[in-house]
Amino acid sequence: MASAAASPERKARSSRRSLDPRQRRGPLMSVSRNVTYNLIGSVLPVLLALVTVPVYLHLVGSDRYGVLAIAWLLLGYFGLFDLGLGRATTYSIAALKDADPQERADVFWTAIFTNIAMGVVGGLVLWAAADFFFDQVFKVDPRLRPEILASVPLLALAVPIATLNGVLTGALMGRERFLEINTVSVLSTSLFQIFPIIVAFVWGPNLSQLLAAAVAARAIGIAALWWRCHVSITHGQRHRFVRAQARELLGYGGWVTITGLFGPILVILDRFAIGAVLGATAVTIYTLPFQLAQRITMFPQAMVSALFPKLPTASVEERSALGDKAVRVLLAAISLPILGMIYALHPFLDFWVGTEIGPQSSDVGTLIVLGYWANAFAIVPYSWMQGAGRPDLVTKVLLAQIPPYLALLYFGMKEFGLIGCAAVFAFRCSVDFMMMWWAARRNFRPVPLIATVGAPLLAGVILSNWLSYREPLWWLSGLVLAVVVALQCWRIAPPELIEKARTLLQARFPRLARKAR
Repeated sequence: MASAAASPERKARSSRRSLDPRQRRGPLMSVSRNVTYNLIGSVLPVLLALVTVPVYLHLVGSDRYGVLAIAWLLLGYFGLFDLGLGRATTYSIAALKDADPQERADVFWTAIFTNIAMGVVGGLVLWAAADFFFDQVFKVDPRLRPEILASVPLLALAVPIATLNGVLTGALMGRERFLEINTVSVLSTSLFQIFPIIVAFVWGPNLSQLLAAAVAARAIGIAALWWRCHVSITHGQRHRFVRAQARELLGYGGWVTITGLFGPILVILDRFAIGAVLGATAVTIYTLPFQLAQRITMFPQAMVSALFPKLPTASVEERSALGDKAVRVLLAAISLPILGMIYALHPFLDFWVGTEIGPQSSDVGTLIVLGYWANAFAIVPYSWMQGAGRPDLVTKVLLAQIPPYLALLYFGMKEFGLIGCAAVFAFRCSVDFMMMWWAARRNFRPVPLIATVGAPLLAGVILSNWLSYREPLWWLSGLVLAVVVALQCWRIAPPELIEKARTLLQARFPRLARKAR
């Protein structure tokens, strides 16, 4: 019992000292493979969403889709009732990498028992909050309001499922079971998209039935995760709750919980404000490009998720080197695709959702895309601090941002409407990275490097919104900016990334590779 409560930090230091450099380098070879698993697990649901969103809009209408968007936001926000145990479980199990299996099982069961209790509490709180918001605040067709209120209990039921998902995924992540995590994630997310569409097509667009179908899809995912945790962590071990272990998990997870409590305000408050002031249709106009732009985080999240289980057992120097390289890899890898996304957003949204909503959404969306590009770099110091056992620094940075962000959001919406909201969001994401990096490293070293690429991306936002994609000048401006960004990314990329690109080029196009030399 006493050994099960041993500090993860002490276990991590002991494990690190016992390995020589060659042994430590060996596991790092798996990082790129795990990044690939994470990317595949993120991309496949996005491709499915591209197909299903127009179907949703056709079957349920823009008002009901706006309500569903707010419902998923509420559910995601109230997932904070896992008390940060998902991330704390990953950290603790990763730190116990070479410990006795019973110690890892103790972490798992302690997290699960605590999580279930708090998930039930969270569901009850969400029930009351959602009932008040949809009844008193949210602007919607009065005929739709009774249907919304009748679906609130199902939304509350989804909270314990969401919190349990975090701990189960975190446990598998601590054991670096990324293939299993992403296989289940693709299954669960696919069912989450498909089940409600089937219900809407067969029985009609009743919100209660749509939510019931979504909850059933998530429950299937939970069952699959539970089975994999049994195989990887708990098989043959005793089921027990360790009070000392609970204190350690909650001590780490407490800061993650505060981050989860206030951090989402910086991401979701704009849509709540839009729903309260401008109505459900405006939420749809803003949400469509926002959901697309959120996918930008797939690559940075895939990278840091693969690295995170290695951070608790890494030295300070190793963590610093990984962080510096991660920023350069991200900057070189995503900036040119982001510019392409900025320019493609206008024609894509016109084709995807039609010219009635598309132009309004695309003007807003280019700014949101730019904001998420900046946000991608903030993920690196965010995970660096949590992996170093300092989640409190993350929380303090986020709390410091909330008051000025609220003031700027109010001003932006009042003076400029949806465009103002998007511009304030993009500005806040840029400030977030600088504050996170300063908290983690006490310098702003990557900021000038990132700004050199950010300038042509900002120019792309301005030009793509100002010009029509039916004009030759729109295409010419995009081509010129693409060349500028590509040259900058090539200069910034780490030597290892350039060498890998050359190797791939030589393998696929030998003649072109010889000319490139």
